[in-house]
Amino acid sequence: MPTAAAVGRFAPSPSGPLHFGSLLAAVGSYLYSKQRAGKWLLRIEDIDTPRVRPGADSSIKQTLEQHGLLWDGEILYQSQRTERYQQVFNQLRQQDLLYGCQCSRKQITAAGGLYPGTCSTLNLGSKNRSVTTLSWRLRASGVSSRFVDCLLGPQQIAPELAAEDYILLRRDGLFSYQLAVVVDDMDQGITEVIRGADLLSMTSRQQHLFQLLGAKPPVYGHLPLAVTAPGHKLSKQNHATALANWPASYTMAKALTILGLQLPIELQQAPASEQLTYALANWQPAAIPAAQEVLTSEFG
Repeated sequence: MPTAAAVGRFAPSPSGPLHFGSLLAAVGSYLYSKQRAGKWLLRIEDIDTPRVRPGADSSIKQTLEQHGLLWDGEILYQSQRTERYQQVFNQLRQQDLLYGCQCSRKQITAAGGLYPGTCSTLNLGSKNRSVTTLSWRLRASGVSSRFVDCLLGPQQIAPELAAEDYILLRRDGLFSYQLAVVVDDMDQGITEVIRGADLLSMTSRQQHLFQLLGAKPPVYGHLPLAVTAPGHKLSKQNHATALANWPASYTMAKALTILGLQLPIELQQAPASEQLTYALANWQPAAIPAAQEVLTSEFG
């Protein structure tokens, strides 16, 4: 049932212009929240500062506006919240839930790709070692490999992935996505996280971190990824084409089709805002394909 307490969000990384895969996530999360009379927030996830491209956030905002995807309230920038992340990091460290790790990515790859807990008993965070010469990992005891996805139903990730102690503070001093996203969702009162299926395997970790911080996790739902070939998603890393190359009415209609809603012929070329209004009245989450990938070659 609709509730004014529903709060969703779209949280792009400003590492380049918005592409079709991101638009798909934005439309799905917008519809899910707004159909529940909820708020839809925009967060710029610029915590990974080396990947940020100047002007990308403005480009993203402009593209959302062109598609009628208007957010509620002020935009949150992760780069302005490091003090808050530090506060939560200190809290977890005081609870002896973190430990310093000196292992390199090369060493972990050589060990099979998943971190085996090498440094968990070495007490590398003692006073004679600088915090920033280490990465800091959360002890993953208690992370479940099972959860219920509100769109895909019961899910199980690999138990060995659930059991991996993962990084909250990187060796370069930057806080990880895993810490920032949970703290942001908690502080913003997010009740539902609708996002791409590439993040499905991270859900158990995030639910667990919510619980460690004494907060109720949001509901999680994962949308199909737009891929140009199996396993090859549309992304900035894969050089997906910016949405500016197509009319907004065209890309909105394509996104809605993938999400299970075929627009009437008379709306196929209507302004994206009109298409979105129709979708709010007619789209049903149950119509989303129960798949983690949908093939679409034209936006690559």
